[in-house]
Amino acid sequence: MKMLLLLLVSVSQHALAVVVEVNEGEKSVLLPCQYSGIISDDLTVMWTHNDLHPKSVHLRREGGDALTGQNQRYSGRTSMKSDALDSLDFSLTLRKPTKTDSGNYTCSISDGRKELRLGEIQLQVTDLQVEVKVEEGSDSIILPCKTTPDLPEDTTVEWTYSDLEQIVVCVYPNRSDHLNHQDGFYRNRTKMNKDLLRTGDLSLTLKHPTERDSGGYICTIYRDKDILRQKVVLQVKEQFPFWATALLVLLIFLVLVLIVSGGLLFYFRHYFMPVPWLICKTTVCLPKDAKVQWKDANNRKVHVYENGSDQPEEQDNKYKNRTKMKRNLLEPGDLSLTLKYPTDGDTNTYTCTAYNS
Repeated sequence: MKMLLLLLVSVSQHALAVVVEVNEGEKSVLLPCQYSGIISDDLTVMWTHNDLHPKSVHLRREGGDALTGQNQRYSGRTSMKSDALDSLDFSLTLRKPTKTDSGNYTCSISDGRKELRLGEIQLQVTDLQVEVKVEEGSDSIILPCKTTPDLPEDTTVEWTYSDLEQIVVCVYPNRSDHLNHQDGFYRNRTKMNKDLLRTGDLSLTLKHPTERDSGGYICTIYRDKDILRQKVVLQVKEQFPFWATALLVLLIFLVLVLIVSGGLLFYFRHYFMPVPWLICKTTVCLPKDAKVQWKDANNRKVHVYENGSDQPEEQDNKYKNRTKMKRNLLEPGDLSLTLKYPTDGDTNTYTCTAYNS
């Protein structure tokens, strides 16, 4: 059975809190916490924020997460690796960080009798987001990123493109193993200051920017145990010559004229189209109970006249309120039909049939 190794740590030996900086609006932030000692089977991992009540941020036991006493501010926003108790990586993922999440977080473990504090994380959620604009065709653009000067020699700086996935743009120091991780799209197009550790100016120069380079870039600084992040949004505007702009304006004007003219013609089309007259004449006198029926080639009833009056309820909906016959149609002569508001869809063969009792 594994035993929990407890260490007595004095105040003077306790390391400074690890600083993690992230921009508000990011999908998530990782609060690091690892352990290399021996643990027991009944180990409990605790993440707390002492300035809150209740102070519990996340709790993990052998059987899984135990979030009953979790502060409601973090409900549904925290998670740990599924194999955290096996890998001893107790890092916490906090989703959708906001400025109110800023503060000191403590990572601790306990065997039920004693508690061991593994570390403190100072989370800084800022609304700092720099926007940079450049016109396509420019020689280069600088993506700014600055921090305190005189950085430690083992500091690592990583620039990533973050709109869709974490794509490595540039890494300092510029070692061969780092170059292997750089995305090919940015190869030979990036440059950083040589004395950036002394000046704290970690800005990235991106050569020959194109519209494809537009998006969000993250400058991540790994300084000792601190993780600092700054976001830069790059917008590359596509070049558009003056003559093309003038031509586009002219084309838009012509299109608007055509649209307005076409709309007016369509609205008043009935005033310009002749009303078709479907001719049907007879030389006999029809009885009063005679029935006259007009149909199209699709066997739809165009117009029905019976017992001395029109029968609109028998008429197909396509022809509603669009047909008219003469008043004295039962007298020898004209059974012709007038079709109002004709369209291309009315092109057809029409049949006039008269029935007696």
